[in-house]
Amino acid sequence: MNYLVLVTLLWAFSFSLIGEFLAGRVDPWFSVLVRIALALAVMLPWLRPRRVSLPMAVVLMAIGACQLGAMYGFYYHSFEYLSVAEVLLFTVMTPVYVTLWYDLLHGRFSPWYLLTAAIAVAGAAVIKYASVNPDFLLGFAIVQGANLCFAIGQASYKWWMEKQSQALPQHQVFAFFYAGALLVALPAYLMQGNPDRLPQTPAQWAVLLWLGAVASGLGYFLWNRGACQVDAGALAIMNNLLVPAGLLVNLLLWQHNLEWGRLMAGGALILGSLWLNEVWVKPRVEATRAVPSQGQG
Repeated sequence: MNYLVLVTLLWAFSFSLIGEFLAGRVDPWFSVLVRIALALAVMLPWLRPRRVSLPMAVVLMAIGACQLGAMYGFYYHSFEYLSVAEVLLFTVMTPVYVTLWYDLLHGRFSPWYLLTAAIAVAGAAVIKYASVNPDFLLGFAIVQGANLCFAIGQASYKWWMEKQSQALPQHQVFAFFYAGALLVALPAYLMQGNPDRLPQTPAQWAVLLWLGAVASGLGYFLWNRGACQVDAGALAIMNNLLVPAGLLVNLLLWQHNLEWGRLMAGGALILGSLWLNEVWVKPRVEATRAVPSQGQG
């Protein structure tokens, strides 16, 4: 859980930095490409290819291509149509996608996890529900694409790591994750990127450096590692803590309007869903799955 909390605090700044310095100024695919390339450079020194089989490398690259490469493509383009607050609001469905996809991989359905995720969704919706711009339907659809890619990637990573017969030194193989994302970002930029919209100021380059090396290079490794240490319900809920954290940063740094009553009420719902998951749902789900099925004798 500590890893997820740390990365949540780290990522809380990403939404505002993108919205204030990059959106509408720097080509989205160029931002994606630079961010992923820097993340790969951060993890590459720790890569130990001999510790991972070819199938495992392919799986990690496929997960990275979905969770990071495709997700960033949707995510950065959403800022072309939505404000920072609207992007944050429209991410509230991610916990539901995480829970449903993780259960699908296990061939089961956990309604209690879905309930806690739904409570977290309600909390995030309470925090920021306001009128949206005319492009909100397209923006909403784009953000949902990002949400699906992010949810499928992290749930798949957790599920795959749980299937391994022995613990893998994740920092020694995680570069494959970024390599897979790069296989999406590079051709996408070459085909759709606009070379006339490159960073023009030192601040824009500094933001890209921070987002690539720290928020992505360190953030995604710690997030996926943390995902392997919690149950699916807690993972789903932690996705929505980004909403109040991101809005709070957006307010404190750029004085954007925010209704404190909504923030407190929605944050209470999200934290309450996390408490409900940890002290009531998780023990009951684990107890149910621990009961051996009755065979016919």
